[in-house]
Amino acid sequence: MLPVTWHIIVELQAKLSLYKFLLNKLEAIMKKLLTTTLILAIITLISVPFSFSAGSAADIELFVQDKVSVKPDELPEPIKASLVNGAYANWEITEAFLITKEDRIQYYEITVKNGSETAKINLDKDGRKVE
Repeated sequence: MLPVTWHIIVELQAKLSLYKFLLNKLEAIMKKLLTTTLILAIITLISVPFSFSAGSAADIELFVQDKVSVKPDELPEPIKASLVNGAYANWEITEAFLITKEDRIQYYEITVKNGSETAKINLDKDGRKVE
C-alpha cells in the first residue's frame, strides 16, 4: 500500500507543477493583454480631439476684441493735432490703447489728465471722436 500512495503523491506533484506552469503562462498573457488594452485606450483618448472636425476654417471665425497699448508719442499725427487744438489742449496723455472691435473697426482709447481730473477719449485714426 505504501508504493500506491507514493505513486499518487508523485502524480499529484506533477499535476501541481503543470498547473503552476500554466497559471504563470496565463498570468503573463493577461499582463500583456492588459498592457496592450491600456495603451490602445490612451492612444484613442489622445487622438480623439485631433480627429474632431466642426467644419472648415472658413465656416468658423472667432474674434476677441483686441486692446494694444500705444505710447503717447506713437499716436497718429491727426490724433495728436486733435488733442492739442481741442478741448484737451493743456491735458497730459497718461495712456493710450488701440482698440479693434469685433467688426474690425479700430479706434484709439486715450486717457488724459489735467491735475486731479482725468478723462477718456475715443478717437479714430483721423482724430475724429468715436462713440
